[in-house]
Amino acid sequence: MPMDAANFASYRFSTCELPERIRIPLWREHFGRCIVHADIEPLSNVSFQADASLRAVQGLRMLALKGTSMRFKRLQANLADGDDSIGVIFCSPGRCQLSQRGRDADFRAGDAIAILHSEPASVTYIDGLQFGLAVPREALAQRVTDVEGLVMRPICHRTEAFRLFISYLKSVLKTKALSAPKLRDTVVTHIHDLIALAIGECAALGESSASAVVAARHRAMLDYIAAHFEEPGLNVQTVARGQGISPRYLQRLMASSGPSFTERLNELRLQRALKLLTEPDAGRRRISDIALEVGFSDVSHFNRLFRARFGDSPRGVRLARKGSH
Repeated sequence: MPMDAANFASYRFSTCELPERIRIPLWREHFGRCIVHADIEPLSNVSFQADASLRAVQGLRMLALKGTSMRFKRLQANLADGDDSIGVIFCSPGRCQLSQRGRDADFRAGDAIAILHSEPASVTYIDGLQFGLAVPREALAQRVTDVEGLVMRPICHRTEAFRLFISYLKSVLKTKALSAPKLRDTVVTHIHDLIALAIGECAALGESSASAVVAARHRAMLDYIAAHFEEPGLNVQTVARGQGISPRYLQRLMASSGPSFTERLNELRLQRALKLLTEPDAGRRRISDIALEVGFSDVSHFNRLFRARFGDSPRGVRLARKGSH
């Protein structure tokens, strides 16, 4: 649902510390009518709870909502705000029901769907956590033919385009890339391109879109390595298979960002080893066990890499920390 991006860059509203008798009135007035320009109807008999976080930058608005079941209705009177953006609503977990243009959709965790903010709509959240974003209609109209014809059509989470889009968006939120002024415009453009590919299915892959796909694949690859670097058998082939790309393409992606696959993998492992060696109870653990835990199968190789990276042996680092306390 829309929000007034001209008035703020971020906003949070929570009912958790409010007296129960005023939670619903304040939520409907301050959040519903003033922020998202919609009427809100609670649907549960249990104590009403709602927690919403919103973020707006030029060309992108995002909303994360958690709470008891409720229905948002964007009625004809709400359309006076002039918002013509396209909204993409994700259900994770829980269940959602949407209605627009005489069509109904019921979708669950992992699914997504696009709606028009310029037309009446109803969105029902059945518990759980929901996430939505909105982009200017013009941004998608430049990338997808007949963008209005794609609304209220379920977006399959199994498609490659949707998977890349979700992976890229998660990485952007995790790294707070939108907070960096020098990155913001590029990141927003990539998000526009990836949304267009996800909802358009067969949208043409222009130069900008190709760049977005490369960026999304690169982020997904780095996230995969960061999540699995402690596995001893992790190699180029394993990561490529996990990302559905060829080992040669993965190596080209790595080369475009600086460090090679092996350099990045070793850096993650060494940084983790350094942290383990300098923990308060590190003296109780054998260095060989730490080496194996972070993914090195050869302890001598680990020792050589560690000394080259930090200027001292693992044992020396541990002793130095012990002597400083």
